[in-house]
Amino acid sequence: DPSSISFSMWKDIPVPFYMSVYLFEVLNPKETLQGAKPVLNQRGPYVYREFRYKTNITFHDNDTVSFLEYRQLFFQPDMSNGSEEEYIVVPNILMMGAAVMMENLPNFVKLLLSGALAGLKQEAFMNRTVREVLWGYEDPLLDTINAIVPGLIPFKGKFGLFVEFNNSNSGLFTVYTGMKNISRVHMVDSWNGQKKVNYWRTSECNMINGTAGEMWPPFMSPTSLEFYSPDACRSMTLVYEQSGKFEGVPTYRFVAPKTLFANGTDYPPNEGFCPCMQSGIQNVSTCRLKAPMFISHPHFYNADPALVDAVEGLHPSKDQHALFLDVHPMTGIPMNCSIKLQLNQYIKRVSGIIQTGKIKPVVLPLLWFAESGSIEGAVLKQFYTNLVLLPSLLDYLQYIFLGLSVPLVISAAVLM
Repeated sequence: DPSSISFSMWKDIPVPFYMSVYLFEVLNPKETLQGAKPVLNQRGPYVYREFRYKTNITFHDNDTVSFLEYRQLFFQPDMSNGSEEEYIVVPNILMMGAAVMMENLPNFVKLLLSGALAGLKQEAFMNRTVREVLWGYEDPLLDTINAIVPGLIPFKGKFGLFVEFNNSNSGLFTVYTGMKNISRVHMVDSWNGQKKVNYWRTSECNMINGTAGEMWPPFMSPTSLEFYSPDACRSMTLVYEQSGKFEGVPTYRFVAPKTLFANGTDYPPNEGFCPCMQSGIQNVSTCRLKAPMFISHPHFYNADPALVDAVEGLHPSKDQHALFLDVHPMTGIPMNCSIKLQLNQYIKRVSGIIQTGKIKPVVLPLLWFAESGSIEGAVLKQFYTNLVLLPSLLDYLQYIFLGLSVPLVISAAVLM
Protein backbone atom coordinates (compact mmCIF):
# COMPACT_ATOMS: atom_id res chain seq x y z
CA ASP A 1 0.00 0.00 0.00
CA PRO A 2 1.60 3.33 -1.07
CA SER A 3 0.45 4.91 2.21
CA SER A 4 2.15 2.30 4.41
CA ILE A 5 5.49 2.49 6.19
CA SER A 6 6.64 -0.71 4.47
CA PHE A 7 6.08 0.88 1.04
CA SER A 8 8.45 3.76 1.79
CA MET A 9 11.07 1.28 3.07
CA TRP A 10 10.60 -0.86 -0.05
CA LYS A 11 10.81 2.13 -2.43
CA ASP A 12 13.97 3.62 -0.94
CA ILE A 13 15.67 0.92 1.11
CA PRO A 14 16.95 2.59 4.33
CA VAL A 15 19.83 0.15 4.69
CA PRO A 16 23.44 0.95 3.79
CA PHE A 17 24.66 -1.62 1.25
CA TYR A 18 28.30 -2.20 0.38
CA MET A 19 29.88 -4.23 -2.38
CA SER A 20 33.35 -5.57 -1.61
CA VAL A 21 35.30 -6.80 -4.65
CA TYR A 22 38.33 -9.11 -4.51
CA LEU A 23 40.40 -9.57 -7.68
CA PHE A 24 42.75 -12.48 -8.42
CA GLU A 25 46.08 -11.51 -9.95
CA VAL A 26 48.13 -14.12 -11.84
CA LEU A 27 51.65 -14.22 -10.41
CA ASN A 28 53.16 -16.47 -13.10
CA PRO A 29 51.62 -15.46 -16.45
CA LYS A 30 54.64 -16.55 -18.56
CA GLU A 31 54.78 -19.97 -16.91
CA THR A 32 50.99 -20.42 -17.22
CA LEU A 33 51.31 -19.67 -20.94
CA GLN A 34 53.79 -22.58 -21.14
CA GLY A 35 51.41 -25.00 -19.42
CA ALA A 36 52.21 -24.46 -15.73
CA LYS A 37 49.59 -24.31 -12.99
CA PRO A 38 48.37 -20.70 -12.49
CA VAL A 39 49.47 -19.13 -9.20
CA LEU A 40 46.94 -16.64 -7.88
CA ASN A 41 47.03 -13.88 -5.29
CA GLN A 42 43.87 -12.28 -3.94
CA ARG A 43 43.84 -8.46 -4.00
CA GLY A 44 41.41 -6.16 -2.23
CA PRO A 45 38.83 -5.64 -1.00
CA TYR A 46 37.88 -2.70 -3.19
CA VAL A 47 34.78 -1.42 -1.41
CA TYR A 48 31.87 0.45 -3.00
CA ARG A 49 28.92 2.11 -1.29
CA GLU A 50 25.79 0.93 -3.04
CA PHE A 51 22.65 3.05 -3.35
CA ARG A 52 19.44 1.43 -4.57
CA TYR A 53 16.27 3.17 -5.64
CA LYS A 54 13.12 2.21 -7.54
CA THR A 55 11.55 4.00 -10.50
CA ASN A 56 8.69 3.35 -12.94
CA ILE A 57 6.54 2.09 -10.05
CA THR A 58 3.18 1.06 -11.54
CA PHE A 59 0.33 -0.61 -9.67
CA HIS A 60 -1.91 -3.05 -11.56
CA ASP A 61 -5.44 -4.34 -11.00
CA ASN A 62 -4.32 -7.93 -10.34
CA ASP A 63 -2.66 -7.11 -7.00
CA THR A 64 0.80 -6.58 -8.53
CA VAL A 65 3.22 -3.70 -8.89
CA SER A 66 5.96 -3.26 -11.51
CA PHE A 67 9.23 -1.41 -10.95
CA LEU A 68 12.81 -0.90 -12.06
CA GLU A 69 15.46 -0.91 -9.35
CA TYR A 70 18.67 0.97 -10.08
CA ARG A 71 21.96 0.76 -8.23
CA GLN A 72 24.76 3.29 -8.06
CA LEU A 73 28.22 2.45 -6.77
CA PHE A 74 30.76 4.84 -5.26
CA PHE A 75 34.31 3.81 -4.38
CA GLN A 76 35.21 4.02 -0.66
CA PRO A 77 39.00 4.50 -0.36
CA ASP A 78 38.96 4.51 3.45
CA MET A 79 37.27 1.08 3.56
CA SER A 80 39.38 -0.48 0.80
CA ASN A 81 42.69 -2.29 0.82
CA GLY A 82 44.17 -0.63 -2.24
CA SER A 83 43.16 1.92 -4.87
CA GLU A 84 41.43 1.66 -8.24
CA GLU A 85 44.63 2.95 -9.89
CA GLU A 86 46.71 -0.07 -8.89
CA TYR A 87 47.90 -2.31 -11.70
CA ILE A 88 47.08 -6.00 -11.73
CA VAL A 89 47.94 -8.89 -14.07
CA VAL A 90 44.84 -10.81 -15.15
CA PRO A 91 43.86 -12.90 -18.17
CA ASN A 92 43.08 -10.96 -21.34
CA ILE A 93 39.43 -11.76 -20.73
CA LEU A 94 38.15 -10.57 -24.09
CA MET A 95 40.86 -12.31 -26.11
CA MET A 96 40.80 -15.61 -24.21
CA GLY A 97 37.01 -15.68 -24.26
CA ALA A 98 36.88 -15.05 -28.00
CA ALA A 99 39.49 -17.77 -28.60
CA VAL A 100 37.43 -20.43 -26.79
CA MET A 101 34.23 -19.24 -28.49
CA MET A 102 35.93 -19.61 -31.92
CA GLU A 103 37.51 -23.00 -31.20
CA ASN A 104 35.19 -24.91 -33.54
CA LEU A 105 35.23 -22.40 -36.39
CA PRO A 106 37.29 -23.05 -39.55
CA ASN A 107 41.07 -22.72 -39.23
CA PHE A 108 41.29 -19.75 -41.58
CA VAL A 109 38.99 -17.76 -39.24
CA LYS A 110 41.23 -18.57 -36.28
CA LEU A 111 44.28 -17.62 -38.30
CA LEU A 112 42.65 -14.28 -39.12
CA LEU A 113 42.09 -13.67 -35.40
CA SER A 114 45.63 -14.76 -34.57
CA GLY A 115 47.04 -12.33 -37.12
CA ALA A 116 44.81 -9.53 -35.85
CA LEU A 117 45.93 -10.21 -32.27
CA ALA A 118 49.56 -10.00 -33.34
CA GLY A 119 48.95 -6.72 -35.14
CA LEU A 120 47.22 -5.28 -32.07
CA LYS A 121 49.98 -6.67 -29.78
CA GLN A 122 47.40 -8.61 -27.78
CA GLU A 123 48.69 -11.26 -25.35
CA ALA A 124 47.03 -13.90 -23.21
CA PHE A 125 47.57 -11.86 -20.02
CA MET A 126 47.33 -8.11 -19.53
CA ASN A 127 48.50 -5.60 -16.97
CA ARG A 128 45.72 -3.08 -16.29
CA THR A 129 44.42 -0.95 -13.44
CA VAL A 130 41.70 -2.21 -11.13
CA ARG A 131 39.42 0.53 -12.47
CA GLU A 132 39.96 -0.66 -16.07
CA VAL A 133 39.37 -4.33 -15.25
CA LEU A 134 36.14 -3.55 -13.41
CA TRP A 135 34.65 -0.51 -15.12
CA GLY A 136 36.03 -0.79 -18.63
CA TYR A 137 38.72 0.25 -21.08
CA GLU A 138 38.76 1.01 -24.78
CA ASP A 139 39.93 -2.02 -26.73
CA PRO A 140 40.25 -2.08 -30.54
CA LEU A 141 39.98 -5.86 -30.29
CA LEU A 142 36.20 -5.48 -29.94
CA ASP A 143 35.83 -3.98 -33.41
CA THR A 144 38.32 -6.48 -34.84
CA ILE A 145 36.43 -9.51 -33.49
CA ASN A 146 33.13 -8.12 -34.73
CA ALA A 147 34.69 -7.62 -38.18
CA ILE A 148 36.02 -11.20 -38.32
CA VAL A 149 32.94 -12.90 -36.83
CA PRO A 150 29.97 -10.50 -36.91
CA GLY A 151 27.73 -10.85 -33.86
CA LEU A 152 30.17 -12.95 -31.82
CA ILE A 153 30.45 -10.22 -29.18
CA PRO A 154 27.52 -7.90 -29.98
CA PHE A 155 28.47 -4.76 -28.09
CA LYS A 156 30.72 -1.78 -28.64
CA GLY A 157 32.65 0.76 -26.60
CA LYS A 158 34.41 -0.12 -23.37
CA PHE A 159 34.95 -3.63 -22.09
CA GLY A 160 35.05 -4.40 -18.35
CA LEU A 161 33.69 -7.02 -15.99
CA PHE A 162 31.27 -4.56 -14.32
CA VAL A 163 30.93 -2.10 -17.21
CA GLU A 164 27.12 -2.50 -17.28
CA PHE A 165 26.72 -2.90 -13.53
CA ASN A 166 26.81 0.72 -12.34
CA ASN A 167 23.84 3.04 -12.89
CA SER A 168 21.87 0.13 -14.29
CA ASN A 169 18.70 -1.72 -13.38
CA SER A 170 18.17 -5.43 -12.87
CA GLY A 171 15.21 -5.70 -15.24
CA LEU A 172 11.49 -4.96 -14.92
CA PHE A 173 10.14 -6.89 -11.94
CA THR A 174 6.41 -7.34 -11.36
CA VAL A 175 5.67 -8.58 -7.84
CA TYR A 176 2.56 -9.15 -5.75
CA THR A 177 1.65 -6.40 -3.28
CA GLY A 178 0.01 -8.74 -0.76
CA MET A 179 -3.04 -6.46 -0.46
CA LYS A 180 -5.40 -9.33 -1.34
CA ASN A 181 -3.26 -12.22 -0.14
CA ILE A 182 -0.50 -11.48 2.38
CA SER A 183 1.11 -14.88 1.76
CA ARG A 184 2.06 -13.74 -1.78
CA VAL A 185 3.56 -10.37 -0.87
CA HIS A 186 6.87 -9.68 -2.72
CA MET A 187 6.51 -12.89 -4.79
CA VAL A 188 7.54 -12.40 -8.43
CA ASP A 189 4.76 -12.53 -11.00
CA SER A 190 7.06 -11.80 -13.98
CA TRP A 191 10.50 -10.46 -14.90
CA ASN A 192 10.85 -8.37 -18.07
CA GLY A 193 7.33 -9.50 -18.91
CA GLN A 194 8.29 -13.18 -18.77
CA LYS A 195 6.81 -15.82 -16.49
CA LYS A 196 9.94 -17.90 -17.02
CA VAL A 197 13.33 -17.46 -18.66
CA ASN A 198 14.66 -19.39 -21.65
CA TYR A 199 18.35 -19.71 -20.77
CA TRP A 200 18.27 -23.33 -19.62
CA ARG A 201 17.38 -26.78 -20.94
CA THR A 202 14.49 -27.72 -18.62
CA SER A 203 11.31 -25.92 -17.59
CA GLU A 204 12.21 -26.49 -13.94
CA CYS A 205 15.50 -24.61 -14.28
CA ASN A 206 13.81 -21.81 -16.27
CA MET A 207 11.19 -21.14 -13.58
CA ILE A 208 11.12 -17.74 -11.86
CA ASN A 209 10.51 -18.63 -8.21
CA GLY A 210 10.26 -16.72 -4.96
CA THR A 211 10.72 -12.98 -4.51
CA ALA A 212 13.04 -10.37 -6.02
CA GLY A 213 15.40 -11.00 -3.10
CA GLU A 214 14.56 -7.98 -0.93
CA MET A 215 11.78 -9.26 1.34
CA TRP A 216 9.71 -12.40 1.82
CA PRO A 217 6.13 -13.09 2.95
CA PRO A 218 5.65 -12.82 6.73
CA PHE A 219 5.27 -15.65 9.24
CA MET A 220 8.11 -17.66 7.71
CA SER A 221 8.72 -21.31 8.54
CA PRO A 222 12.25 -22.59 9.19
CA THR A 223 12.54 -24.50 5.91
CA SER A 224 13.76 -22.58 2.85
CA LEU A 225 13.42 -19.35 0.90
CA GLU A 226 13.59 -18.63 -2.82
CA PHE A 227 14.46 -15.61 -4.94
CA TYR A 228 15.20 -14.85 -8.58
CA SER A 229 18.68 -13.47 -9.30
CA PRO A 230 19.15 -11.64 -12.64
CA ASP A 231 22.92 -11.70 -12.03
CA ALA A 232 22.89 -15.52 -11.92
CA CYS A 233 20.12 -15.76 -14.56
CA ARG A 234 18.20 -18.21 -12.38
CA SER A 235 16.14 -18.75 -9.27
CA MET A 236 17.99 -19.77 -6.12
CA THR A 237 16.83 -21.68 -3.07
CA LEU A 238 18.49 -21.15 0.30
CA VAL A 239 17.90 -23.51 3.23
CA TYR A 240 17.37 -22.87 6.93
CA GLU A 241 20.50 -23.33 9.03
CA GLN A 242 19.76 -21.98 12.51
CA SER A 243 17.79 -19.52 14.61
CA GLY A 244 19.55 -16.58 16.17
CA LYS A 245 19.35 -12.90 16.98
CA PHE A 246 20.62 -9.78 15.27
CA GLU A 247 21.00 -6.88 17.69
CA GLY A 248 18.34 -8.53 19.85
CA VAL A 249 15.88 -9.15 17.00
CA PRO A 250 15.02 -12.85 16.39
CA THR A 251 16.17 -14.18 13.00
CA TYR A 252 16.29 -17.29 10.87
CA ARG A 253 19.58 -17.82 9.06
CA PHE A 254 19.34 -19.19 5.51
CA VAL A 255 22.40 -20.44 3.61
CA ALA A 256 23.19 -21.98 0.23
CA PRO A 257 22.93 -25.77 0.13
CA LYS A 258 25.86 -27.70 -1.31
CA THR A 259 23.62 -28.63 -4.24
CA LEU A 260 23.15 -25.00 -5.38
CA PHE A 261 25.92 -25.16 -8.02
CA ALA A 262 26.24 -28.96 -8.17
CA ASN A 263 26.40 -30.57 -11.61
CA GLY A 264 23.70 -32.81 -13.05
CA THR A 265 25.55 -35.99 -12.07
CA ASP A 266 25.72 -35.11 -8.38
CA TYR A 267 22.29 -33.47 -8.31
CA PRO A 268 19.98 -34.51 -11.20
CA PRO A 269 17.59 -31.49 -10.95
CA ASN A 270 20.53 -29.30 -12.03
CA GLU A 271 20.95 -31.19 -15.31
CA GLY A 272 19.02 -28.40 -16.98
CA PHE A 273 21.85 -25.95 -16.22
CA CYS A 274 24.35 -28.08 -18.15
CA PRO A 275 26.60 -28.56 -20.11
CA CYS A 276 28.35 -28.99 -16.78
CA MET A 277 31.89 -29.48 -15.59
CA GLN A 278 32.83 -30.25 -11.98
CA SER A 279 30.34 -29.71 -9.19
CA GLY A 280 30.47 -26.30 -7.57
CA ILE A 281 30.52 -24.17 -10.72
CA GLN A 282 27.62 -23.19 -12.96
CA ASN A 283 27.99 -22.51 -16.65
CA VAL A 284 26.35 -19.14 -17.40
CA SER A 285 27.49 -18.88 -21.02
CA THR A 286 23.89 -19.11 -22.26
CA CYS A 287 23.04 -15.79 -20.60
CA ARG A 288 26.48 -14.18 -21.10
CA LEU A 289 26.71 -13.98 -24.90
CA LYS A 290 27.99 -17.59 -24.99
CA ALA A 291 31.25 -16.50 -23.35
CA PRO A 292 32.95 -19.32 -21.36
CA MET A 293 32.01 -17.91 -17.95
CA PHE A 294 31.10 -19.72 -14.74
CA ILE A 295 29.79 -18.62 -11.36
CA SER A 296 30.57 -20.27 -8.04
CA HIS A 297 31.05 -19.59 -4.37
CA PRO A 298 34.28 -17.65 -3.61
CA HIS A 299 37.50 -19.72 -3.66
CA PHE A 300 35.40 -22.64 -4.98
CA TYR A 301 33.89 -23.16 -1.53
CA ASN A 302 31.56 -26.20 -1.54
CA ALA A 303 32.98 -27.25 -4.93
CA ASP A 304 34.86 -30.27 -6.28
CA PRO A 305 38.40 -30.18 -4.76
CA ALA A 306 39.79 -30.65 -8.29
CA LEU A 307 38.87 -27.02 -9.04
CA VAL A 308 40.90 -25.76 -6.08
CA ASP A 309 43.82 -28.07 -6.92
CA ALA A 310 43.98 -26.82 -10.53
CA VAL A 311 45.36 -23.48 -9.34
CA GLU A 312 47.47 -22.27 -6.43
CA GLY A 313 46.41 -19.59 -3.96
CA LEU A 314 42.82 -20.53 -3.08
CA HIS A 315 41.75 -21.18 0.52
CA PRO A 316 38.00 -21.89 0.73
CA SER A 317 36.36 -21.48 4.15
CA LYS A 318 32.80 -21.24 5.41
CA ASP A 319 33.48 -18.18 7.57
CA GLN A 320 34.84 -16.08 4.70
CA HIS A 321 33.14 -17.47 1.61
CA ALA A 322 29.66 -18.79 2.50
CA LEU A 323 26.66 -16.58 1.76
CA PHE A 324 23.85 -16.06 4.27
CA LEU A 325 20.61 -14.19 4.90
CA ASP A 326 19.36 -13.43 8.44
CA VAL A 327 15.61 -12.81 8.13
CA HIS A 328 13.10 -11.73 10.76
CA PRO A 329 10.56 -14.59 10.46
CA MET A 330 7.50 -12.59 11.56
CA THR A 331 7.89 -9.88 8.88
CA GLY A 332 10.05 -11.62 6.25
CA ILE A 333 12.46 -8.66 6.25
CA PRO A 334 16.23 -9.36 6.10
CA MET A 335 18.07 -7.90 9.08
CA ASN A 336 21.59 -8.82 7.98
CA CYS A 337 22.89 -10.36 4.77
CA SER A 338 26.01 -11.11 2.77
CA ILE A 339 25.52 -12.47 -0.74
CA LYS A 340 28.78 -13.70 -2.27
CA LEU A 341 29.52 -14.88 -5.81
CA GLN A 342 32.68 -15.61 -7.78
CA LEU A 343 33.13 -15.01 -11.49
CA ASN A 344 35.37 -17.48 -13.34
CA GLN A 345 36.59 -17.88 -16.92
CA TYR A 346 37.40 -21.11 -18.70
CA ILE A 347 40.72 -20.70 -20.53
CA LYS A 348 42.70 -23.16 -22.64
CA ARG A 349 45.03 -23.55 -25.59
CA VAL A 350 43.09 -23.17 -28.83
CA SER A 351 44.65 -24.72 -31.92
CA GLY A 352 45.35 -22.10 -34.59
CA ILE A 353 45.52 -19.16 -32.18
CA ILE A 354 49.17 -18.87 -31.20
CA GLN A 355 48.53 -16.32 -28.44
CA THR A 356 46.95 -19.07 -26.28
CA GLY A 357 50.35 -20.81 -26.12
CA LYS A 358 50.27 -24.10 -24.20
CA ILE A 359 47.74 -23.04 -21.57
CA LYS A 360 46.15 -26.07 -19.98
CA PRO A 361 42.36 -26.12 -19.67
CA VAL A 362 41.41 -24.53 -16.36
CA VAL A 363 38.48 -22.68 -14.78
CA LEU A 364 40.32 -19.58 -13.60
CA PRO A 365 38.84 -17.32 -10.88
CA LEU A 366 38.74 -13.68 -11.96
CA LEU A 367 37.10 -12.02 -8.96
CA TRP A 368 34.57 -12.50 -6.23
CA PHE A 369 32.29 -9.98 -4.60
CA ALA A 370 30.14 -9.70 -1.51
CA GLU A 371 27.03 -7.51 -1.39
CA SER A 372 26.26 -6.93 2.28
CA GLY A 373 23.97 -4.80 4.37
CA SER A 374 22.28 -4.73 7.76
CA ILE A 375 19.49 -2.74 9.38
CA GLU A 376 20.88 -0.19 11.80
CA GLY A 377 20.25 3.16 13.46
CA ALA A 378 16.69 4.49 13.82
CA VAL A 379 15.21 1.72 11.67
CA LEU A 380 16.79 -0.97 13.87
CA LYS A 381 15.56 0.82 17.00
CA GLN A 382 12.03 0.92 15.59
CA PHE A 383 12.23 -2.78 14.76
CA TYR A 384 13.45 -3.69 18.22
CA THR A 385 10.79 -1.56 19.95
CA ASN A 386 7.84 -2.81 17.90
CA LEU A 387 8.84 -6.43 17.38
CA VAL A 388 10.79 -7.32 20.53
CA LEU A 389 10.27 -4.85 23.35
CA LEU A 390 6.50 -4.33 23.10
CA PRO A 391 5.64 -8.05 22.63
CA SER A 392 7.87 -8.89 25.60
CA LEU A 393 6.18 -6.22 27.68
CA LEU A 394 2.72 -7.46 26.74
CA ASP A 395 3.77 -11.01 27.55
CA TYR A 396 5.07 -9.84 30.92
CA LEU A 397 1.87 -7.92 31.68
CA GLN A 398 -0.15 -11.00 30.78
CA TYR A 399 1.50 -12.94 33.61
CA ILE A 400 1.06 -10.01 36.03
CA PHE A 401 -2.68 -9.89 35.29
CA LEU A 402 -2.87 -13.66 35.60
CA GLY A 403 -1.09 -13.49 38.95
CA LEU A 404 -3.45 -10.77 40.20
CA SER A 405 -6.51 -12.68 39.04
CA VAL A 406 -5.70 -15.85 41.03
CA PRO A 407 -6.37 -14.33 44.49
CA LEU A 408 -9.62 -12.83 43.17
CA VAL A 409 -10.79 -16.21 41.88
CA ILE A 410 -9.91 -17.86 45.22
CA SER A 411 -11.73 -15.12 47.17
CA ALA A 412 -14.80 -15.49 44.99
CA ALA A 413 -14.76 -19.26 45.49
CA VAL A 414 -14.52 -18.87 49.28
CA LEU A 415 -17.40 -16.38 49.37
CA MET A 416 -19.57 -18.77 47.34
